[in-house]
Amino acid sequence: METIYEIQRIKQVVSEIKVDKRFIRSPEDAADIAREFIGDEDREVFLVACLNTKNAVVAVHRAHVGSLNASICHPREIFKAAILNNAASIICFHNHPSGSTIQSPEDVEVTKRLYAAGNMIGIEMFDHIIIGGNNSSYISMREKGYF
Repeated sequence: METIYEIQRIKQVVSEIKVDKRFIRSPEDAADIAREFIGDEDREVFLVACLNTKNAVVAVHRAHVGSLNASICHPREIFKAAILNNAASIICFHNHPSGSTIQSPEDVEVTKRLYAAGNMIGIEMFDHIIIGGNNSSYISMREKGYF
């Protein structure tokens, strides 16, 4: 006989942080929010911002903390936060501690995978923003045409 487990509870730990901009109207608004969370990190950190139907941020989830120059994330970790927060859409972020905002081939591949996964489950990925270190530089993968 095979053992079957029933999941009774998925725990989500919540901490409240006030952000200046609650609504995302542009990639710059999104980058400003990302900088508040990961602007000065010394390792790559991957965040996902969950948005409601009015593009208001309802949650920000730290999906993965990587190494000095890599952060590996899987769509299941990204969309888990979106599903638990009833998000209509998401914006993904990660930082490059080196300060460079040049996207790597891995950044492009992850962006394409997340976009495809979001389309499959009905949660749109608005953008994937890369912010560079402590400065104000960023790039929008959507504006660059990667999806």
